[in-house]
Amino acid sequence: MAKIEIENVYKIFGDNPEAALARAMAGEGKDEIHSDTGHTVGLHDITLSMEESKTFVVMGLSGSGKSTLIRHINRLIEPTAGRIVVDGVDVLTLNDADLRQFRRTKMAMVFQRFGLFPHRTVIHNVAYGLEMQGVEKRHRQDKAAEWIETVGLAGYENSYPSQLSGGMQQRVGLARALCGDPEVLLMDEAFSALDPLIRSGMQDQLIELQEKLHKTIVFITHDLDEALKLGDKIAILKDGRLSQVGKPEEILLEPADDYVAAFVRDVNRARVLTVDVVMRPPSLRLTTENIDAALREMQGHRDDFGYVFDGDDFRGVITERHLRRAATTNGNSSVYDLADDSQTVTADSVLEEALPTILQSDTPVAVVNNDGEFRGVVSKRELIRVLTEHREEPDEAAQEPKRTGP
Repeated sequence: MAKIEIENVYKIFGDNPEAALARAMAGEGKDEIHSDTGHTVGLHDITLSMEESKTFVVMGLSGSGKSTLIRHINRLIEPTAGRIVVDGVDVLTLNDADLRQFRRTKMAMVFQRFGLFPHRTVIHNVAYGLEMQGVEKRHRQDKAAEWIETVGLAGYENSYPSQLSGGMQQRVGLARALCGDPEVLLMDEAFSALDPLIRSGMQDQLIELQEKLHKTIVFITHDLDEALKLGDKIAILKDGRLSQVGKPEEILLEPADDYVAAFVRDVNRARVLTVDVVMRPPSLRLTTENIDAALREMQGHRDDFGYVFDGDDFRGVITERHLRRAATTNGNSSVYDLADDSQTVTADSVLEEALPTILQSDTPVAVVNNDGEFRGVVSKRELIRVLTEHREEPDEAAQEPKRTGP
């Protein structure tokens, strides 16, 4: 799959963009430049690295420059300055013929309003890209049928777009984009026209498809919840400038400025963050099966519990009280046999799913991966900290507009 590098990209809209470019590069603001020159700064010095086989989300409010940015990647919009490199190819150096070939074979785009041909059936819409590539009819229809089934529309091959719901039409658009096996998938507000329930279903399907296909996806949205759900990495734009770039948990827990902090303030973190974000190494690892030896280790430690390992294998958690009781009643017992392994949570679970187990446990809960291998522990204290920090109300004085009169 392709890696995308966007380097120092500026986009100035107007009759003489070069004249305004110098002022933008000198640091002048968007409003000042527009007031003086009539030119609009769409993008201001954007540098981003989008990893291959990952979903990179660009989000921001209307006018932030996010849709302008995605259209630079396939050169639907030409930058005023900067470089755009896709899979090692400087897109700006391509001539018209090479650019057309690049668009047909390297990437595909999914639009907000579906962009389907109303006079073509579902299967002919999905096969359109292959038709443009000159693929033989039988082969392209077989390929289109496979993707129609993949997005859950088997049986609708001969239907027309007008006979489908909005969600079904967007599934056709997604199948059409994927049918040509592009390395890069550009999705511009692809789900924003859908009803909330259908939108959530499409998000789930995209996540499922990405787990199988490992495409390089650039996804544009104005919805933070959608960005947090879909993105391996997120860039937040404001007035054509980057406010922050980071993983979802970094955006939530470490907002770079007041603008980002205002975005994330009301997010339900329990539904977004996963257990691995809050897990820590265990405070005490017990690697002996001898009860007396385990007690000696624990007595020299601040906690009255420990996590028992047989080599690298996690056997469970045990408390000092349990060890002492066993030492007086059954000295022949093994620590391995006494350890309680009944309470664990998986590292990729969202916190909401893990909450009951963590809150009901007297000790930090062991975190394991899907193969049952130990990853760390998560405590009530850390969980509460992550779910509640940065929740203070915004400073009223700072939020109040400046007064211009007495």
